[in-house]
Amino acid sequence: MTVLDTPTLATPAPSVVRSARTRHYLMCEPSHFEVVYAINPWMDPRNPVDPERARLQWEVLRNTYLSLGHRVDLIDPMAGQPDMVFAANGGIVVGGRAYGARFRFAERAAEGEAYGAWLAQEGIAVTAPVHTNEGEGDFLALGSMILAGTGFRTSLEAHIEAAAVLDRPVVSLELVDPRFYHLDVAIAVLDDGNGSAPADIAYYPGAFSRHSQRTLRDLFPDAILCSEADARVLGLNAVSDGQHVVLPAAATSLAAAVRDRGYTPVPVDLGEFMKSGGSVKCCTMEMHR
Repeated sequence: MTVLDTPTLATPAPSVVRSARTRHYLMCEPSHFEVVYAINPWMDPRNPVDPERARLQWEVLRNTYLSLGHRVDLIDPMAGQPDMVFAANGGIVVGGRAYGARFRFAERAAEGEAYGAWLAQEGIAVTAPVHTNEGEGDFLALGSMILAGTGFRTSLEAHIEAAAVLDRPVVSLELVDPRFYHLDVAIAVLDDGNGSAPADIAYYPGAFSRHSQRTLRDLFPDAILCSEADARVLGLNAVSDGQHVVLPAAATSLAAAVRDRGYTPVPVDLGEFMKSGGSVKCCTMEMHR
């Protein structure tokens, strides 16, 4: 298969007007963030995190959300859980119901219970998972469906479990490149389809098996195809409110494609978090309505 080096664009219909919708996010301060083990190809304990720089980058991301008018809640970080900053992995919340996380690796196991407890305290009905899954890392909510990744961290059985808990159809997608071990580093949801515009995504084809590429083409024929270069700087690990797309600053071609599609790119630098294989979306759990 030949993967394009530059994004392929489809011009939106003139009737499509991008509009922001206020969102509710959960984040975790990087008080204990460091790279002390390696559970994905990005992690190398010999390449240490700069704690002050990481804190500043995280604060910029949080303040970006606040400046766009969104609500940001915080969960208390736990000592000994360096990856707890990646709030997206703590579960998926849709319509007041949550499907909790059950991490593949023992190093992160305690995070699932912590996030589940926080959500329950907020009055959200939380279902503890039986099967291995890593929350919004592998579950991306759209208005009409949930895109679900498998292949590295989340089992197919968890897809069935999530569909029952959240009462939404789930589309399973197979990830095949270990660099893109979670769905949220291979697909960016640009518009969830809950407003006046249809659902819209960007994705990197090379992250997926051939049959999953076909599924994505069928579901999203006008999607932005991200280049490998932008995918390698985690450009697809982005958060959108339907108008503003907060994405890694290094993904310049993807930002241009997003702008051409009618969105407003909001670049941020989360370079310290790339040392652990995460960026904007990884740091952000959304309470989907």
